[in-house]
Amino acid sequence: QLVESGGGLVQPGGSLRLTCTASGFTFKNHYMSWVRQAPGKGPEWISDINPTHYARYADSVEDRFSTSRDNDQNTLYLQMRSLKPEDTGTYYCVRARKSTLQTMAGQLDALWGQGTQVTVTS
Repeated sequence: QLVESGGGLVQPGGSLRLTCTASGFTFKNHYMSWVRQAPGKGPEWISDINPTHYARYADSVEDRFSTSRDNDQNTLYLQMRSLKPEDTGTYYCVRARKSTLQTMAGQLDALWGQGTQVTVTS
């Protein structure tokens, strides 16, 4: 199970930190991703992190977002800075790497959290 928290309403330029708490599997052995979905659009992969803490990012969030994990606490984090209105959407924690999420079959096979809403507006 994956449970996200930390979403909310923030002004442009602001910051938020999302948290994803994992249970029911060996968290430290798995790649984890953050995926967001804007209203009326498909899911967008934004970051993943491997078990040894190496993180990758989509161009749209590079230099503004930072993904980290605490394998002892089974927790995944997404620190978001310099938020823009186009960052608005539902953010999901997913047990999968980027390549897995590039196919519909991979998306369906992955473990997803319930999502947390992030709204960036003035």
